[in-house]
Amino acid sequence: MKTDYATLNLLRELAPQVLGALVRRSGDFEASEDAVQEALLAAAQHWPQEGLPDNPRGWLIQTATRKMTDQIRSEIARRAREEVVARQVRATDVPDRDDTLLLLFLCCHPALTPAPAIALTLRAVGGLTTAEIANAFLVPEATMAQRISRGKQRITSSGIPLRRPTGDEWTERLRSVLHVLYLIFNEGYASSIGDHLHRTELSAEAIRLTRAVYAMLPEDGEVGGLLALMLLTDARRPARTGPHGELIPLAEQDRTLWDRELIDEGQQIVMDAVAHGSVGAYQLQAGIAAVHDDADRVEDTDWAQILALYGLLERMSDNPMVTLNRAVAAAMVHGPATGLTMLGTLDETLAGHYRLDAVRAHLFEMAGDTESAVAHYRSAANRTTSVPEQQYLAAQVARLSAER
Repeated sequence: MKTDYATLNLLRELAPQVLGALVRRSGDFEASEDAVQEALLAAAQHWPQEGLPDNPRGWLIQTATRKMTDQIRSEIARRAREEVVARQVRATDVPDRDDTLLLLFLCCHPALTPAPAIALTLRAVGGLTTAEIANAFLVPEATMAQRISRGKQRITSSGIPLRRPTGDEWTERLRSVLHVLYLIFNEGYASSIGDHLHRTELSAEAIRLTRAVYAMLPEDGEVGGLLALMLLTDARRPARTGPHGELIPLAEQDRTLWDRELIDEGQQIVMDAVAHGSVGAYQLQAGIAAVHDDADRVEDTDWAQILALYGLLERMSDNPMVTLNRAVAAAMVHGPATGLTMLGTLDETLAGHYRLDAVRAHLFEMAGDTESAVAHYRSAANRTTSVPEQQYLAAQVARLSAER
């Protein structure tokens, strides 16, 4: 019997909670991950036929525990190792904290540099595929697979236990945790692969976990900035797709569909965050989102303020996507020729990325160069792995070709 969509969503939701519980108790990330994967497979096979258990999370933990015990039996003397497992893993434990949030901090292990820690966490907590993580980091899928594998090996070989972080360790790992949450939200808000523009289960979970971190650290400006950015961005989601799931760009959205409560909350949080001291990258991005959300019509957008904010953000970030977005803002303020000149600096760092082609196409269209716009829209459509984006870009090719 096929696994239904609701069951798959439940398994996705429970997977990081179960992994967090096993890792917290056993201290072995790789063995725990293998055991959880086997438990999820067993659930996908049994639940549709036998019905949902009364305690799905407990069922998964119990099954994963048995799988881990079986793994241990095959490696070490059965009796001695089972006693260790019995002490470390309690399948009937009632969680006394958010195991998903704890898993976030556990994965940002001191043996790892931020890049592999973030990649590993996206896989374990966010449930993202290797291809989706590779898209977020702008690297080939094979490179990301090696990075994740080396991260697991480094944790194992370090000898540093996987345990609940201390007070100082929470702070040390916080920046990596925020970046993970940022990337999970982005993949949920604008899925890089597949038939759907949104994966609301990812963006909703990113917001939930960021709220939990914000409740722990309400005076950290960057935590508040990230939460505000998510809320101000997610507020536009109801207007981002048409009746058939087609992409609607910001300039064409019906702004009456935007969620004003989320906008009001996000704006208040970002104002509170800025009041706590130095301004960071997430606060600046939230500020940019707030300027967009302030405009009742696209014509009312304060592009000069957005350009200034991107200029500040570019000074503290080496992310080429920041430069790409600043080029758009510069084009809106100073004209498309200025934006196109700025894009020339990205030909190496974003070589082959569809978004560079898409922005070039938009700016060439603004400049009246239809032939170049069509060429770049077509190139972008061929390169993106998102079906809604591909369809939108192909529609621009068809529209401009018909006008010529």
